[in-house]
Amino acid sequence: MHYEWRKLRADQLRDQARKDAIVILPIAAIEQHGPHLPVEVDTMLGETVAARTALKIQAKGQEVLVLPVLWTGLSEHHMSFGGTITLDNATFAAVVEGVVRSILRHGFRRVVLLNAHGGNENALRTITDDLTPKLGVPIVQFTYWYAAAAEIGGILETQRGLQHACEAETAMMMAVRPDLVAEDRIPLAKSNTSPDTADVVGPGVYLWRSIGSRSGSGVVGNPEAASPAKGEALFDAIAAALADKLCNPELWALPWKSETLT
Repeated sequence: MHYEWRKLRADQLRDQARKDAIVILPIAAIEQHGPHLPVEVDTMLGETVAARTALKIQAKGQEVLVLPVLWTGLSEHHMSFGGTITLDNATFAAVVEGVVRSILRHGFRRVVLLNAHGGNENALRTITDDLTPKLGVPIVQFTYWYAAAAEIGGILETQRGLQHACEAETAMMMAVRPDLVAEDRIPLAKSNTSPDTADVVGPGVYLWRSIGSRSGSGVVGNPEAASPAKGEALFDAIAAALADKLCNPELWALPWKSETLT
């Protein structure tokens, strides 16, 4: 059975619901990615991570579906560079809720919100907190580079984790769409940068900042360390880690609400 929701007939999808298939909704963005990458990076990488994860889930003998990627998210912090499309929080939440409600109405009960854009993270956590009791179904939500942080950290050479238009994202784009990587422009990623909030006052303090206030090029990280081989290694390691987590039966068996007292 193919994993792509959009390529299946309605009767095939009804059958997948009866088989309790996991449904993955990749959620990403269209936004600037520095001088060397296209604005669709998060969308392309999120879609690819979801697809490769689905293949590994199928290899484990479990049913899985991947919805078309939700390509627009919360990207106000990138708007100053141009090329970025953003929603406000209320619209974003309404779109996600509409998609999740549709999935549940067809009988599916294992829904995964796979986030591929850092700007969506806080909102998706809040949306998950809101929808789970409202709709009566537990929803699994994660940002892929945090869910596979150990695996990513073991591959990168100049960064502790995935950042923005960086060693990791540039490598992954080199692996999946090298024609869209302007390698001759990578040196332009070097520009004036300012410290992160944690560098100034330590962890645990949040301050909204535009990317332009942090980096003159719109890049956070070191794309010069990227390579196609590193990108392939990242995709494989991330997909394997996510598939292991999503195929763990204990995840879906965890109690998530208290019994109502009578």
